[in-house]
Amino acid sequence: MEFVVKGRNTEVSDKFRTHVEDKLFKIEQFAPRAQRVEVELTHELNPAQADRSYRIEITLRDKGPVVRAEAAASDQYGALDLASQKLLEQLRRANERRTKHRRADKRAIRNYHEIDVEALMSLQNSTSDKPAGAPDVAAVPTALGEEVESQMGDSPVMIRQKLYEAKPMNIEQAIYEMELVGHPFYIFIDEETLQPCAAYHRRGWTYGIIRLDAKIADMDAGDKASE
Repeated sequence: MEFVVKGRNTEVSDKFRTHVEDKLFKIEQFAPRAQRVEVELTHELNPAQADRSYRIEITLRDKGPVVRAEAAASDQYGALDLASQKLLEQLRRANERRTKHRRADKRAIRNYHEIDVEALMSLQNSTSDKPAGAPDVAAVPTALGEEVESQMGDSPVMIRQKLYEAKPMNIEQAIYEMELVGHPFYIFIDEETLQPCAAYHRRGWTYGIIRLDAKIADMDAGDKASE
């Protein structure tokens, strides 16, 4: 298993690289097919957030979905401890889900909650105008995997954006990948309806699905018609 450690706004010492490998060696117990572990250490230069000035993002790549975890602390070693704990917990939960799937216990992922689509679209339309102090649209990433950060006006609020590939998948796969990346939600395209959807974690083994009243195919057709 290959380890790649890099820094943003900070230098990465050989001592810390060695500590990373020692800390993450347990990954192979939960992910024996793991091929590459990427660790990114970022030093935030905002003095108002000194207790979270170091952020660690760990990305695990193997033959399956990407697994990712991140955490922040006042020093790089504390951030690594928190992020590694999150990553191992995500892998453990993913193994539990695979075991439950083999037992054909699919009731949890079928227990989703439909919200009022008209209310959702109304909210989307009401926030479509750019508010005062919002980040410049030029800060939006345009290439897959690209990550950009921008500041909201004169406030200390920072917004981090990243562009991912939109792959159609079913609800079960979307929830599985959400568990792997450790996020409370996951955006995807339903392969059956071609609707943009958001899966989110509710309680225990229950999840919710938010659907937009639109289809990717229809959106493509509208784009071509407007040209």
